[in-house]
Amino acid sequence: MKRVLLIITAITAFASALAAQQPRATAGQAQRPLGIGRAASPDEIKKIDIDVRPDGAGLPEGKGTASEGAKVYAAKCQSCHGANGQGGSADRLVDRESGKNWDFAINAKLVKTVGNYWPYATTLYDYTNRAMPFAQPGTLTPDETYSLVAYILALNKIVPEDAVMDRATLPAVKMPSRDRFVMDNRKGGKVVK
Repeated sequence: MKRVLLIITAITAFASALAAQQPRATAGQAQRPLGIGRAASPDEIKKIDIDVRPDGAGLPEGKGTASEGAKVYAAKCQSCHGANGQGGSADRLVDRESGKNWDFAINAKLVKTVGNYWPYATTLYDYTNRAMPFAQPGTLTPDETYSLVAYILALNKIVPEDAVMDRATLPAVKMPSRDRFVMDNRKGGKVVK
């Protein structure tokens, strides 16, 4: 036990001495860079700047329909999400049932799906584009992603089967649960909703 305490004391003393040698930034100074790496180029940033906001900002050019999406779904999604989005080894995507009063908090039988829980159709694009297919995330083209989104929205009877999804039409889709969410308008501090 004494040996362990001696080792811990020695490590602590060494760390303190090392920290004392490092110049500290004062309140008015910027911290010095470590001198490793480099700033990312605008092209490098653009490649990873793929987020899509609820208002549609960030959606790329492209378009897709449910009939095109059905083919992509069968090839790249059905093995996990099941036929027609009914669930498999991965989450169920299709269901509009949300209880009398959107009872997800009190009814464990309700399953959260795109059709009964997601507030924005653009979030479906964003998530699918970033994370799907599970084994090959980020490999879908914008047209494939728009097509899958159109297919899943059509399966949930949110858009007609012949709807074309693109950067103009997708943000205009009103999801069934959009008004069930409350915007967080807190200013900071200890305000609790």
